[in-house]
Amino acid sequence: MNAKPLLSIIVPVFSEEKIVPEFTHRVKAVADGLGNRYEHEIIFVDDGSRDRTLEILRGIAARDPRIRIISLSRNFGHQFAITAGLDNAWGEAAVIIDGDLQDPPEVIPELIARWREGYDVVYAVRAKREGETLFKLVTAAAFYRILHRVTHVNIPIDTGDFRLMSRKAADAFRRLREHHRFTRGMVSWLGFKQVGVEYRRASRHAGETKYTMRKMLRLASDGLTSFSYLPLQLASWLGIAVSSVAALALAAELVAKALRYPLGWSWVAMTGLALLGGIQLLGLGLLGEYLGRVYDDVRGRPLYLVGESVNLTERPTPH
Repeated sequence: MNAKPLLSIIVPVFSEEKIVPEFTHRVKAVADGLGNRYEHEIIFVDDGSRDRTLEILRGIAARDPRIRIISLSRNFGHQFAITAGLDNAWGEAAVIIDGDLQDPPEVIPELIARWREGYDVVYAVRAKREGETLFKLVTAAAFYRILHRVTHVNIPIDTGDFRLMSRKAADAFRRLREHHRFTRGMVSWLGFKQVGVEYRRASRHAGETKYTMRKMLRLASDGLTSFSYLPLQLASWLGIAVSSVAALALAAELVAKALRYPLGWSWVAMTGLALLGGIQLLGLGLLGEYLGRVYDDVRGRPLYLVGESVNLTERPTPH
């Protein structure tokens, strides 16, 4: 490492005009509090905000050249905003943190301390989650544990995208250009030395969450289909189960006829056919989901487009 390594702090934001000033104040206080041991840059990635977020960021960047802005041409999504930030971060370590202050910037020194111990990825583990509904807590806990069990990659439980990545890990991540992105799973797939740091996730400082139920389900789908073949295998298992039930029903009907007590199982046959047809359609739908992902990748479209940048120097284009 250099005598004064550069720390890149990547902040994806989407319509957070009420939070950006306070977040900037707190994250700058943390970065300045590191003393003369580190240089730092704070890269805000505006993901097509529909309020004054970009205008506020321009004003902040005009007063501090260490504040850099990447404004995407439209709303590409949270995972793509993270990717844009990592593509343009030159630090020997890069911290990813959301701009809603649920992930406290004050945890960053703890992440840096573990990085200095030799870890390439230091992920923040949510030991406690404040200000969230019981439904969100239960579904999130269930999702993380199911994902942990069914994927072939060891994705840590109760973690989000709040983490630190070394230069080596960040460069490796930049080589992954898949269109259906699940950052926490992709970082786990990289390998390298990884460790967790527990923290208390705070309530939202202001405004409303931008992760709607639809977006959460889409993210869960991306995580499951990107790192597991279970959905495809599920159709096969259901087919085997229905076939087994049908075979038992046929055997029972034959035995009943032999004993001259026919059961008249025509309704069972009709129900079985309908169920089997549903399973076949489910299988086709799952197959189409995977094929659609392949199609998105082979088209070769860029992951995102930049509409504007402020205080940003040219970085090499990732391959």
